Amino acid sequence: MLNIPDSGRKRIVIVGCGFGGLTIAKRLKNSGYQVVMIDKHNYHQFPPLFYQVASAGLDASSILFPLRKIFQNYKDYHIRKTEVRAIDSVNKKLVTSGGTIRYDYLVLAHGATNSFFGSAEMQKHSRAMKTIAEVIDLRNNLLMNFENALTVNDENERDKFLNIVIIGGGPSGVEIAGALAEMNRHIIPKDYPELRENKPKIFLIEAADRLLNMMSPRSSLKAREFLEKSGVKVLIKTKATGCDENTVNIDPGNSIKTNMIIWTAGIKGNLIEGLPGEVYTKSGRINVDRCNRVTGTQDIFAIGDICYMTEDKYPKGHPQVAQVAIQQANLLAHNLKNRLKNKPEKEFTYRDLGTMATIGRHLAVVELPFIHFQGILGWYVWMFIHLMGIVGVRNKLIIFVNWAWKYITYDQSTRIILRPKGYS
Repeated sequence: MLNIPDSGRKRIVIVGCGFGGLTIAKRLKNSGYQVVMIDKHNYHQFPPLFYQVASAGLDASSILFPLRKIFQNYKDYHIRKTEVRAIDSVNKKLVTSGGTIRYDYLVLAHGATNSFFGSAEMQKHSRAMKTIAEVIDLRNNLLMNFENALTVNDENERDKFLNIVIIGGGPSGVEIAGALAEMNRHIIPKDYPELRENKPKIFLIEAADRLLNMMSPRSSLKAREFLEKSGVKVLIKTKATGCDENTVNIDPGNSIKTNMIIWTAGIKGNLIEGLPGEVYTKSGRINVDRCNRVTGTQDIFAIGDICYMTEDKYPKGHPQVAQVAIQQANLLAHNLKNRLKNKPEKEFTYRDLGTMATIGRHLAVVELPFIHFQGILGWYVWMFIHLMGIVGVRNKLIIFVNWAWKYITYDQSTRIILRPKGYS
């Protein structure tokens, strides 16, 4: 058993401390429950800025925040760094790598992972951006490619190091493409003067007929225009059909020489043993009712990317974005408090606060419920909203200073390759 003191209160166990898990844990302060948080990391991370770490624009530590520091002054809160193995719903126990833990209510907020749509080749040879470890690995390999490009004489061999292929034209793909294009313009000529005449080439591949499918056609078109003006080769209606360690194959019968494939095309739920197979969708999300209760259970809930809930406006489920997780967490915290008071629970209705993506300096597309706009205003709105979403005053200050310095100098300060012994 995990060593958790019994305080005599009903116990809520929260799995995962992303946007949903962190929000519900904070909202349950002084609620009368004992709260136990389970996560395989000891920090909260901010995925919307992963692409800036990947492109050497921010240091990883500036978008991470220690969980224990957040909850220092919360009474009867307990954090355990361990990995979940299974759920024993009959005995109301959670099985983890560190032992089992009893729960009265279980909240699953462990999010999603990469989906390679069954392609073992893509899974093996591409680099994803779902965890901070993946992002740091991507940055290291990207910078190492630039170094290696200087050591080869064969032009075809050099192309392998200088071609960057991004698969997936959603917000993550668009933003990493824009960030790398800025790096290409402002950093490569200074750091690698030998590559001024042969800069890296950035390809963005999207199978659909436009980028940013969740946004309006006008915003999609603007994003594409911004990227192409920045030097990105945008390939829509194009599928990546396969790859090896040196090549990406694209239809119809073409290929791109590269060993840097960035995968942003799909996600799937993280599965946990113990729940009936029928509660999972094909994409690994967990079916829940409008109170986020897992289908067929009474005391297990799922929120955020891992859950699948339908509304009239969202017959195919909610978008897997932070606002859904935060709003579901807020309502579930309210409902769990009402349970202690024997009050009725409320059903969830998603309130769309807008969608946005940034492509580079003064280039962004923003769609709010009451207005759509692009360009410099969108860029400032994007920066403000993301800065406010960062946990911790210190982290906000570090990111603000970093952005201000980059704005003034066109420079990025984290171009350091850090690898364990044994890597070249």
